[in-house]
Amino acid sequence: MGIRRAIQSDVARIMEIRHSVRENRLSNPNLVTADDCAEFIERSEIWVWEEAGAVQAFAAGDVHDGWIWALFVAREFEGRGIGRALLSMACETLRSAGYTVANVSTAAGTRAERFYTENGWTLVNKNGRGEVLLNKPL
Repeated sequence: MGIRRAIQSDVARIMEIRHSVRENRLSNPNLVTADDCAEFIERSEIWVWEEAGAVQAFAAGDVHDGWIWALFVAREFEGRGIGRALLSMACETLRSAGYTVANVSTAAGTRAERFYTENGWTLVNKNGRGEVLLNKPL
């Protein structure tokens, strides 16, 4: 049980979690593919929470642009602080890459927006798709 870096054999479970979320669902599941996830593992870091013999959550910071690429927790593992712990690791990835501010976007009015604001993220703007843009000093 705990946090570790993702490996290629985690991709299927990461995608399963990504497609099972209640909020921030992809309007088109092909927008983020298993190949995208596998490539991301090679060029940056995805952090996973492993428990009960399987990956139950993941988070990633993109070292190419300073954005949080993903933060998702399997439903039955929500509310236990796992997302907060993984987000910290994703932010550390960005800090280590030289970023001083992390950015994230999410749907407005969601649990995700509340999660970020309750954890010190600041609303910066909204984008053309109605998502809120938030950032946090690293």
